[in-house]
Amino acid sequence: MRFDAILFDFDGVLLESEYAGNRHLAAYLTDLGHPTTPADAMANFMGLAGKDFLDRVEHYIGRDIPNDFHAARAEEDARVLREGLEEVAGARAFLRSLPAELPRAVASSSSTHWIRTHLEHLGVADVFGDHLYSGREHVTRGKPAPDLYLYAAAQLGVPIDRCVILEDSPVGATGAVASGAHVIGIHAGAHCPPDHAETLRAIGVHDVAGDFDEVARLLA
Repeated sequence: MRFDAILFDFDGVLLESEYAGNRHLAAYLTDLGHPTTPADAMANFMGLAGKDFLDRVEHYIGRDIPNDFHAARAEEDARVLREGLEEVAGARAFLRSLPAELPRAVASSSSTHWIRTHLEHLGVADVFGDHLYSGREHVTRGKPAPDLYLYAAAQLGVPIDRCVILEDSPVGATGAVASGAHVIGIHAGAHCPPDHAETLRAIGVHDVAGDFDEVARLLA
């Protein structure tokens, strides 16, 4: 390994949740009278969370968030938590291939409950132990600020410049690059359009990878 620790974004890197979530959002916005495809939703909202996400939705529809928006999202999230989602292709095998002694953590905009539940569905909850860090719970400024990645590295006891980060979204990649870590932009998920590698390169990631085999080669 070229690095002393590895930090993972979660949604869209390990779990095929970016596409599922944006497909549901696109259907909701279309029913609201704003025709939206999953690709439109991903282009406008991918990687956003909390107030940043809500502000972007309001800007997109040109008015306040509808009264039933949060209930619809909560219902979909509850269903997905019950039923689980697919891995990003190759994610589980890659996690199992990591050296046992290599420090690793998840640093995600999602809640730790979301992360832990889906890791359990995928059968890899043991890979990270308690090193699950949320931009909602562990830092004041979430992505695209670098704070969450700096926090995760500190919890592992590894300098950020000795860490490698796997990120898929422009928002997350922006924070990862700003942290000072080595950043691999991964475009293996179903949500990534054909030009996604170029989008990530423009943000300043050091490498791009279309699958986890390529990630493994870049880390060797």
